[in-house]
Amino acid sequence: MKKVIMLAVAVLGTVAMVNAQTTPAQTAPAKEAKAPKKDKKADKKAKKAQAAKPEAAKTQK
Repeated sequence: MKKVIMLAVAVLGTVAMVNAQTTPAQTAPAKEAKAPKKDKKADKKAKKAQAAKPEAAKTQK
C-alpha cells in the first residue's frame, strides 16, 4: 500500500511540474534607451581650444 501511495505522489508531482505555468517571455522591449546628455562645459572647452589654435599659428609666422 505504501508503494502505491508513493507512486501516486511521484506521478502527481511529475504531472504538476510538467504542467506548471511558466512566466511568458516579454514580446516588447521595456523601454527605449535615451541618448546620453551632452556636456556643455566640454563643448565650450573644445571650441575655445579650436579657436586658440589658429591664433597661435598666426603669431608664429
